[in-house]
Amino acid sequence: MPADTECPHGNARLVVLGSAGLASGFGLIGAEVHADADLTTVESVLEQLAKCGDAALVLLETPLAQGRGYWLNRLRNEGGRIVITELPPLPAPHDYAPAVDEVVRAVLGPDALK
Repeated sequence: MPADTECPHGNARLVVLGSAGLASGFGLIGAEVHADADLTTVESVLEQLAKCGDAALVLLETPLAQGRGYWLNRLRNEGGRIVITELPPLPAPHDYAPAVDEVVRAVLGPDALK
């Protein structure tokens, strides 16, 4: 881990990465906010979490959650102490369809979510 990377918390963390409008509200409840994050920021934050050993709930706005990266893929596949979930976009929450919907339809049938 680079010398300038700190492990500031040492316990469970709530981390939010997304647009400033979405992320700022989470800051009011004490979340660690990375406003207007891009995929590079996501990878950097996830790497730091993985190396620090902290437990974390990481909330990613949809475009970031749909991105690809080494740490994002690794932590999603590992499960365990770092849980990554997706937040619907602030301007269009009703248009949101999580990726798990397709899995549910494949298992339970096309009308499962109606």
